[in-house]
Amino acid sequence: MTPENDETNTPDRVVAPPPTEEVNSVETPRRARVEEAVAESAVEKLERKKDYLDGFLKEKPADLAENEPGGDLYESVITALKEIYDPEIPVNIYDLGLIYGVEIDDNSRAVVTMTLTTPHCPVAESMPGEVELRVGAVPGVGDAEVNLVWDPPWDPQKMSDEAKLELGML
Repeated sequence: MTPENDETNTPDRVVAPPPTEEVNSVETPRRARVEEAVAESAVEKLERKKDYLDGFLKEKPADLAENEPGGDLYESVITALKEIYDPEIPVNIYDLGLIYGVEIDDNSRAVVTMTLTTPHCPVAESMPGEVELRVGAVPGVGDAEVNLVWDPPWDPQKMSDEAKLELGML
């Protein structure tokens, strides 16, 4: 026997034991038949087709604080951010993906973490100030602060689908 045909186990090779029983055929599985389906009336079918999300969508989360995502104050801040547009691109800065985070503490102090498309953006000096003014003007916000960050850098993948559609990228 040559080394290539050696039927023994080695550290590099494991030989499977020979089969103990030969398989000649496999039974074909039974097919589902339409006659076996449960018959339902038109009324039952209509009830089944009703929007199963109906109750889920109407229900509001319990004990949701104003300053948490989904809360009234938080959503008002997001609405204010969506009213600020990049002067070079016809998309608001929120959908453009420039807003990395919004935090509102229990004292109604809003902290917005954002970036710009590039460090050399023409509005690098004015945009954070505008964001601070707009967020600070939201009823219920006591103080606003903007943290301008460059890490992680902005890229087009951060844009919402609506922004990509507006810019012809979808």
